[in-house]
Amino acid sequence: MRVKGGPKGKIRRKRVTKLTEGFRGRSKSSNKLARQALDRAMAFNYRDRKRLKRDMRSLWIIRITAAARLRGFSYSRLMDALRKSEIGMNRKMLAEIAATEPKAFDQILSASGLK
Repeated sequence: MRVKGGPKGKIRRKRVTKLTEGFRGRSKSSNKLARQALDRAMAFNYRDRKRLKRDMRSLWIIRITAAARLRGFSYSRLMDALRKSEIGMNRKMLAEIAATEPKAFDQILSASGLK
């Protein structure tokens, strides 16, 4: 007699089907293909969560660099001055201020002793 897994198996298959809802073709409905596609998708998901953090930090540094260069400073001199003057502002906030509030960014520069 063949064993199909009963209620536990149905719950497990239903969970896989639910997670593969937006997939195309048989990889959303066929249990074996859905499991393979889900494993692959989860691997990409894990990798790209790490990659997003790197990409965002890179973007913030580019924005801060552009704002600093407009004012005649390099990124490294700006960050060094901020660290020495103990202005504890992260790159995300600094990039946001540099892009949206130029006067506030100038005040931060003067507080750090650059201007």
